[in-house]
Amino acid sequence: MQDILKQLQDKRARAWAGGGEKRVQAQHAKGKLTARERIELLLDPESFEEFDMYVEHRSTDFGMAEQTIPGDGVVTGWGTINGRQVFVFSQDFTVFGGSLSEAHAEKICKIMDQAMKVGAPVIGLNDSGGARIQEGVASLAGYAEVFQRNVLASGVVPQISVIMGPCAGGAVYSPAMTDFIVMVKDSSYMFVTGPDVVKTVTQETVTQEQLGGAVTHTTRSGVADLACENDIEALAEIRRMVDFLPLSNRQRPPERDCIDPVERIDESLDTLVPPSPNKPYDMKELIEKTVDDGDFLEIQPNYAKNIVIGFARIGGMPVGVVANQPMVLAGCLDIDSSRKAARFVRFCDCFHLPLVTFVDVPGFLPGTAQEYGGIIKHGAKLLFAYAEATVPKVTVITRKAYGGAYDVMSSKHLRGDINYAWPTAEIAVMGPKGAVEIIFRGEIGDGAKIEARTEEYRQKFANPFVAGKRGFIDDVIMPHSTRRRVARALRMLKDKQLSNPWKKHANIPL
Repeated sequence: MQDILKQLQDKRARAWAGGGEKRVQAQHAKGKLTARERIELLLDPESFEEFDMYVEHRSTDFGMAEQTIPGDGVVTGWGTINGRQVFVFSQDFTVFGGSLSEAHAEKICKIMDQAMKVGAPVIGLNDSGGARIQEGVASLAGYAEVFQRNVLASGVVPQISVIMGPCAGGAVYSPAMTDFIVMVKDSSYMFVTGPDVVKTVTQETVTQEQLGGAVTHTTRSGVADLACENDIEALAEIRRMVDFLPLSNRQRPPERDCIDPVERIDESLDTLVPPSPNKPYDMKELIEKTVDDGDFLEIQPNYAKNIVIGFARIGGMPVGVVANQPMVLAGCLDIDSSRKAARFVRFCDCFHLPLVTFVDVPGFLPGTAQEYGGIIKHGAKLLFAYAEATVPKVTVITRKAYGGAYDVMSSKHLRGDINYAWPTAEIAVMGPKGAVEIIFRGEIGDGAKIEARTEEYRQKFANPFVAGKRGFIDDVIMPHSTRRRVARALRMLKDKQLSNPWKKHANIPL
């Protein structure tokens, strides 16, 4: 018996050692944690239960038969985050550069299958050199098996990817299909083809960081959602994010006791919107003064800044927040902001997160770049997402809601449940000046007449009461009461029942 126990201890020690002390030190020298250290920080203390610690690769080519390490470059299992179950895989760069073999892929697939059966999120900590070349097509098949599970798990359990090292070639497509991607600055990168291939094919000289670093993907491409300073910060953000999410589409989001009074009013909101319709203000101030304790987890804060998305709680209930940002492009919708918000709205709808929308939108961004880039189809994505969503939808129009953009931003016509407007709201086909210049073309030369007509239009249409008369606005509320009114609406809608017509799936304008 003692011999068997000794064998077990030796096997475990080999697995825990990863690629050995020298490679662990190299990992630390790069400012990176090891696969097991990351899991230890991500999960609650002593909660991790490991799967497949003794799995080894089955390759015999190119001298691989003599190179086996238990675990084969990925640590998999389950544990808890603040007492709630999650499944996790953590690729170990110290073992074969974290490269994916057939056995490595099978370990990942096994926890993904289990997560879907029991209903719990999957968190992937990616740090891999890509496909294990010695295994050839077997490693490519392994990637495809993971991809298939990403697709099947989509909308069933939350999937979160943390890029904590290299992620290149086919490896990028698994994170791309997950719900959220978090990257680490200066130590992680994602790209389909690396700098050397780019140089050969296009003659462009570019570094790994410029091509696919955390800053690139959170500011220019929109591929990633958050860029963190180091591994520790990234894992802390994941713990924070998971707290807002249900474990699966079979559960409701986790509610908390709310210490911040839901009846709280904030007089400062009465002066948030400036007197001049062309002067911007920060929509994040409204969000933070409306949600519980000012706690707002913004997603993609540095990409398409003209729209703000993120998670918060109102009255202890997790919600998804979408808001136009007048500080950037006057809050116009464009290609990037439409895509950004549409994906977020669909995620919230998948997982029963109510949608709270703050509207100040003068329209869609004009220009040839937008039209040639397909703003029609991209704008339709956001419209489609809101129209398809069956979760509770509460909308507050603070100032401008012009043209088709008014319709798109969770209007009553897209099955908005409760639609409020501030007294400063202007709901119209377009701004007063533009409207008058079209209606009264013959009087363009007469400045006094145009000014009088503009004021007449403003009084008649650029206010919330015309929409209110038709029932498109449920109430015109005082800005200082926004938190109270939104919280009450969400409480009323808590048990909302709504379903879409049966279909295999919709055909969103991708």
